[in-house]
Amino acid sequence: MHVLIAYDVATSTLEGQARLRRIAKICLDYGQRVQNSVFECKVDPAQYVALKSRLLTQMKDDEDSVRIYNLGKNWQGRVEHFGQKEPYDPDGPLVV
Repeated sequence: MHVLIAYDVATSTLEGQARLRRIAKICLDYGQRVQNSVFECKVDPAQYVALKSRLLTQMKDDEDSVRIYNLGKNWQGRVEHFGQKEPYDPDGPLVV
């Protein structure tokens, strides 16, 4: 499944800034950053459960927000890209 993760973390304190970095690193473990606080991730059901659990463990409910949009298997028809940077294609060739 393909999911889109968007988050907003309170960064007025050093703790919040560290939390922001931890949440971004978790998202990088599962997908690609497409905007500053937006990631596209291709995950199987077990990975989705693990990703969601890790995110919820790091965020503070009273200060932060995390939104997960399940785009499903036919996500290509639901995502349009305009402007800079090539769109992220998790099924495309991987160049190392």
